[in-house]
Amino acid sequence: ATFVAVPSDTLDQWNNPGKWISNPKTAMPVWAHVFASQSVSPHMILDEPLVDSYTDGDMSVLVISHPISFEYDRLPSDFIYDLTLQYESSPVIHVSISRPDGHVYRIFNGILPHAERPTVHETRIFSADSIVKKNLLLYADGFEFDKDLFPAEELLFSQALQHKTLRGDYLFAVQIIGNHDAELRKSVLVLGGTAYGLMGTDELRRDLAAGLLWGTPLALFIGLVVSIGSVSLGLAYGVYSGYRGRATDEVMMRFNDVIYALPALPFLIILAVTISNSIFVMVFFLMIFGWVGIAKVSRSMALQIKTRGYVQAAKTMGQTDSKIILRHILPQLLPYAFASIAISVPAAITTEAGLSFLGLGDPSFPTWGQILHDANTYGAASRGLWWWIVPPGIMIAITGMAFVFMGNALDTIANPRLRSKTP
Repeated sequence: ATFVAVPSDTLDQWNNPGKWISNPKTAMPVWAHVFASQSVSPHMILDEPLVDSYTDGDMSVLVISHPISFEYDRLPSDFIYDLTLQYESSPVIHVSISRPDGHVYRIFNGILPHAERPTVHETRIFSADSIVKKNLLLYADGFEFDKDLFPAEELLFSQALQHKTLRGDYLFAVQIIGNHDAELRKSVLVLGGTAYGLMGTDELRRDLAAGLLWGTPLALFIGLVVSIGSVSLGLAYGVYSGYRGRATDEVMMRFNDVIYALPALPFLIILAVTISNSIFVMVFFLMIFGWVGIAKVSRSMALQIKTRGYVQAAKTMGQTDSKIILRHILPQLLPYAFASIAISVPAAITTEAGLSFLGLGDPSFPTWGQILHDANTYGAASRGLWWWIVPPGIMIAITGMAFVFMGNALDTIANPRLRSKTP
């Protein structure tokens, strides 16, 4: 379902800010407004401007306007203006917003880069830009907020001293003034909403629904590869040790005890810091530390099976040790192996999530642990951004519970004592 519902390039572009630039920042899920006391402001992408031009002496003026009808209780999260022009020389750009109360706020003034010949240039203006805030401070009389940290959208879309939004019709206007005619290629005004998508967005404007969906196959890949690899390695190691016995068994089990005594999490942290935090390297190291418990159990089972009559008969007939292990011992352990694989998946997933939460995971992949790490980095809990924290935790819990239930069901089939108690 992930490969069908989410574009394949999302995985490659997860950390590319340009892909998510048109999304709102830290917007809640669209269904969460049902529980909100105030009406949320929708996400607006205004890409059909009104365009006019005229001449003023030797200067040509290009006027670009975006009408905005704002009738909501909550302020926009931010705004972004994306302008692409073809021009010559060094035109001047003026950006202003006309409010419903008749006030006109000039928010940006600048000169576009000089061009000797017709050149296409793209400019982006953010509400968080320092020049925007500096210009808006001229109109800050009557507003009560920190002059150094105030959000530009609060001053633009709210009423002074009343702490509520100013509803009505706004006009976002851009003037391009130069001594040559400028040609408009693109003019898009993005007014960040307070609700977006099924799971909202994060601080980097990424769609969390896409991250959660891609986290599912990544979690299954990590869990299944680690569990299958570690169980297979532990099964082969333990069976061979138990079948050979004597000095071979003693040496192999002492090595097993040494690996078992090593603290896995500190070693994984050291290896991630010193070698690599690649997800594939992490999977390899998780397999290295995950086989020792399986080896002990499979060894004890092999010690019992090798004393049975059909194994002794196979030895008498001259069969090699490898054939006896593959044909007579390993098949007896397959039910246990399948149950162990299912039970080992949650441990691998939670270990990866823990390492990623500590900042030692692979940041290029949107795993559930990496999403929780980003949420912790940007203070999502203290800011009340629950949609950034709760869904990844629920996904980890549900996936772990599903494989635990599967493992318990398979263990009932594989364990004769449990099977005898089943009605």
